[in-house]
Amino acid sequence: MFTYVLPCCLALLLAGTAQAQNTQQIAQGQRIWQKRCTECHALDTDETGPHHRGVFGRRSGSVKGYDYSRALRKADLVWDETSLDRWLTDPEKFLPGQNMDFRVRSKQERAALIAYLKSLSPAAAQN
Repeated sequence: MFTYVLPCCLALLLAGTAQAQNTQQIAQGQRIWQKRCTECHALDTDETGPHHRGVFGRRSGSVKGYDYSRALRKADLVWDETSLDRWLTDPEKFLPGQNMDFRVRSKQERAALIAYLKSLSPAAAQN
């Protein structure tokens, strides 16, 4: 009995720790987003840049009515962890001809920002 209980308890403990770390990362990402992204973006309305709620999992250049660069309109990608990380690292290198002149140099800050954007996706709302 003990051989089954101990592994289960450890698994629950680790799952709780991972969830707490994810919650902290999302909160950090929200702070970064509010400090560094709101000059051009809002969550629910298009500004200088398109709205960010639901960007995770969205096809690039797909917000109706927003005037994207030709590069983003022609790109065939879906925003996920990998594409957002590459985009935030160096948008022009990732997608030449785009219009965003902003980088997040810190890998930790990019991960937090992506976690926050992912938390705003429709899939996250269903969980």
